[in-house]
Amino acid sequence: MSRTAPPIATFDLRPLAPPQRHQLAFQCFDSLAAGDCFELINDHEPRGLLMQFMQQRANAFDWQVLEAGPEAWRIRIQRTADAFAPTVRSELDDGCCNCSCRGH
Repeated sequence: MSRTAPPIATFDLRPLAPPQRHQLAFQCFDSLAAGDCFELINDHEPRGLLMQFMQQRANAFDWQVLEAGPEAWRIRIQRTADAFAPTVRSELDDGCCNCSCRGH
């Protein structure tokens, strides 16, 4: 009997306020086991979120762009390791990253 993979959870960030978007992404990521993934849908390229992942979850994730705008960006984020770099506290932790979305 063949085993089918469970569906990948998808989270649409567009209806959320900008400060909630990054928080949700990290909550989702931190709940994953190594090898698991989820997808995000955003209304702009999430460069600031990627920078935060590179800073706070270094060497523990894989970032794959599935759709590159212009109206929607779909990103698949996979947890590749059980451990990750210790969180580095920055102004980015308190909401939006001040990237190109400018809090929108």
